[in-house]
Amino acid sequence: MPIEGGKTDMERIGLFSEMEYITVGDKYVSPFNRPFNEAASKNRQILPGGTKEMSNLQAGYFDPQFARIFEGEGYVNLNQVRRRHMMEEAKKNLAKAFIPSSGDKKPCGLGSYYGTIGGPVPSFSAQAKPREQYMPPGKNLYTNPGKKGTGYGYANITIGKQFSHSSDLYDAARQNFKKENEEHHRLLKGAPFKLNLYPRDYFDTNPYFTEKPLPPIKKEEKKESLLSPFKPSSPGKKPGGMKAGTFEPYPSHSTDLYMLKPGKEVSKKDDKVFHPPSGPKSRPIESIMSMNVKRALNMKNYKTASLQSY
Repeated sequence: MPIEGGKTDMERIGLFSEMEYITVGDKYVSPFNRPFNEAASKNRQILPGGTKEMSNLQAGYFDPQFARIFEGEGYVNLNQVRRRHMMEEAKKNLAKAFIPSSGDKKPCGLGSYYGTIGGPVPSFSAQAKPREQYMPPGKNLYTNPGKKGTGYGYANITIGKQFSHSSDLYDAARQNFKKENEEHHRLLKGAPFKLNLYPRDYFDTNPYFTEKPLPPIKKEEKKESLLSPFKPSSPGKKPGGMKAGTFEPYPSHSTDLYMLKPGKEVSKKDDKVFHPPSGPKSRPIESIMSMNVKRALNMKNYKTASLQSY
């Protein structure tokens, strides 16, 4: 629609033409029911024809017919090429092939050079090298010949002088103690100190001491031994369903009056009896043997461990 100024709405916006309304009148299709790829569900799809296996037939290759790498090349025999190469190498020989005069020589023992090319090696020779004559050094200076003897039971063979024999008294320890005790009493002055404020001994009196005369000694009464064994006056009575064999007469029957069982009184919170809680409850404990088995066997080594055990 033109406005004041002579320009239409499309010219004012800057577009060449108005966009087409291609969806006008189309049916509404929910995005949940719409297929993800409509082209994949229409017409014929790619048919590869299955996998091909490698064989001597042409069907195992991609090309319809077998193609050669080189066209028109000649047939080459490998044996013929080898013989030709050997003939060319034989022409280079100036004379006949070297043949030794005799076979290989075998050594006749360990360390023998028989059969070797170089012969004996002087550095490995077992012959002693020439040396100067050994002159032993002189002996040490002797001031006095050594004393003979092993040391046990021989006198005057040590460096120092022999110990002199001194006899010990048999009761020397007792005599020394007696002398020390006499010297100790000689140094004491006066008698030992005693406190006379209270006539009482240092220790407590004997609680079992008494000044009362002791009662006369009781004579043990000798029991007269029974010469004949005891026999009851009459044999024991047997129970005949009336309690005749008991010591006491059978009690008389007393009827009990019918009484209602007293009901439980509802006590207050303060009157509740304290019930201590139960002790610690036991729990399942695995044995040491099963724990060691689980440590030794796991999901990685159960196959190898079972084979080793057998």
